[in-house]
Amino acid sequence: MLRQFLVSTVGRRLALPMFAQNRSASNLDKTEFTTPGEIVDYDDPPHLPVPEYPARPDEPLETRKQRLLYQSRKRGMLENDLLLSTFVAKFLKDFNADQTAQYDRLINGVSNDWDIFYWATETKPTPPEFDTEIMRMLKEHVKNAEKVQRIRQPDL
Repeated sequence: MLRQFLVSTVGRRLALPMFAQNRSASNLDKTEFTTPGEIVDYDDPPHLPVPEYPARPDEPLETRKQRLLYQSRKRGMLENDLLLSTFVAKFLKDFNADQTAQYDRLINGVSNDWDIFYWATETKPTPPEFDTEIMRMLKEHVKNAEKVQRIRQPDL
C-alpha cells in the first residue's frame, strides 16, 4: 500500500521534499548548535508590575518546608526543577527557621526562574539582596563536586 502511494504521482510529490533534504550529521552547520557567547536578557516592562509574593509570617516551620519542597520540584523549568529539588532533598531538612526563610525569599521573591538559574550557575552576578548563605550553598551544590548524576528528581 505504501509502495503504491510512493510510486503514484501524488506520492512522489509529497515524499520528494522529505527525501531530497537528506542532511547527514557530517554536513550540518555546526554554528546552529553552539552556545551563544552572551546572554540576551530583557528587563520586564514597567507597565507590567510583578505581583508580590504573599508573606506567611505565621506559617509553621514544617508546613513551610513541605511547601518549599513542592515549589522546588514544580518550577516550570526542568533545569531548576532538577537543581532545586536535589538541593532541598539534601539540605532542607536541616535548615533552621532563618535559612528556610532565606530559601523561601530566593525561590518566591524572584519573578524570573532564569535569574535563579543564572545566579546559581554563576553565569550572572547575584544581586546583594539574594547573595545569602543559602545562595552560596546552592552555588556549591550546582558545581556538583561529588559528580552525582542529576537526571531526575529525587523520590519523595
